[in-house]
Amino acid sequence: MDLKILSMASALARHGAARHSVVAENIANADTPGYQAKDIKPFAETPIAQRGSGDFAARATRPGHVAGDASNIAETVFETVKREATSPNGNGVSLEAEMLKSVEAQGRHDLAVTIYQKSIDILRLSLGKSR
Repeated sequence: MDLKILSMASALARHGAARHSVVAENIANADTPGYQAKDIKPFAETPIAQRGSGDFAARATRPGHVAGDASNIAETVFETVKREATSPNGNGVSLEAEMLKSVEAQGRHDLAVTIYQKSIDILRLSLGKSR
């Protein structure tokens, strides 16, 4: 059984997790001279969303990297975009902007999990089973 809504919810959750990872990296490098802040493309612009399916798999990118590990999903699945520097030392991180992105990513992730859970609830109900 191939339910596109479950695939899409899973992909949206992975996108939220990847964006959290990139935001955390930006915040960790907020004082690093010359660091260019990164972001990932919005979910709607990803090939996953455009083809309407979450049929992808993270791949190992280095020895010892376990396939499917979320730590490198931003580099393996979603295109990372660098932003220009905003401070005199060449650093492109705005902590305020990163915090807003973090909240947005959390909201998207929560939405994806809710869609997934409600879809499972509907399937259970259609089979005559309760939660």
